Amino acid sequence: MSRLKDQYQNEIVDAMMKKFGYKNKLQAPKLDKIVLNMGVGEAKENAKILDAAVKDMETIAGQKAVITKAKNSIANFKIREGMPIGCKVTLRGEKMYEFLDRLVNLALPRVRDFRGINPNAFDGRGNYALGIKEQLIFPEIEYDKIDKIRGLDVIIATTAKTDEEGRELLTLFGMPFAKQ
Repeated sequence: MSRLKDQYQNEIVDAMMKKFGYKNKLQAPKLDKIVLNMGVGEAKENAKILDAAVKDMETIAGQKAVITKAKNSIANFKIREGMPIGCKVTLRGEKMYEFLDRLVNLALPRVRDFRGINPNAFDGRGNYALGIKEQLIFPEIEYDKIDKIRGLDVIIATTAKTDEEGRELLTLFGMPFAKQ
């Protein structure tokens, strides 16, 4: 079992129970899943670009990526319905905790001029969205082997009911929120 999951089972649940006054350990919010999404707009001209993005995504996540297709046609963007335009990975369980640990302790500190992540990017139900500008911050990605710098979205879904509970949960997991 991962170190972060063990820590969650004990310290984080206890801290959440103290702060929010839960009567039962099962009331404490927990991580549900982490979704990594990479939109690859250039894939409409060149399918090989999408293959490189999928390879990067699989390296970062340690799990097979799914290619996402356009839901509807947009003439201005020259996109037809069903065209492959990105990839995504949904992490749950052990891999989710392992990825969060790498994100917090290895990847985010490698961002240039890093002062913390935006504490206001919650959706109102305790889920957090984070945009990463370049995949190079992950140590698994080799600088020499990438063809282009791409960004990705990281969505952390929790079982928290409010943003305050979600923020506290992620803070206890070590998320470096910027001071306001």
